[in-house]
Amino acid sequence: MFVFYLITFAFFVVALLDVILRRDDQIKHLPKITWVFIVILLPLIGAILWFAIGREYESSPRPRRPHRPAHDTARSAAPYVSSTEAQLAALEHEIELAERDKRIRELEEQMRRSSEGETA
Repeated sequence: MFVFYLITFAFFVVALLDVILRRDDQIKHLPKITWVFIVILLPLIGAILWFAIGREYESSPRPRRPHRPAHDTARSAAPYVSSTEAQLAALEHEIELAERDKRIRELEEQMRRSSEGETA
């Protein structure tokens, strides 16, 4: 019976350390502090829940994302986003880029029309 308690305690410690050391974007369903309380208050069940549904697993190891220029981030960051907040930020950035490009095209069209009017 002592071995069971020892294994349970080790599992609890590993789960608690894993929760604490994870970045916020690697945690699913609940905030980090909530997972800490669940693992502390329900050591065995909380640890099982953490590893089953709370922790985000990567399907395959991939290298760290290299730094990209600001104009390229929305398109290139899409495969790397893992949280809703990151997806929303990438989408907002993409919208800003599209609006900027549209405004540039409008200004270029105005310049073209004004230059044609001056030459005529």
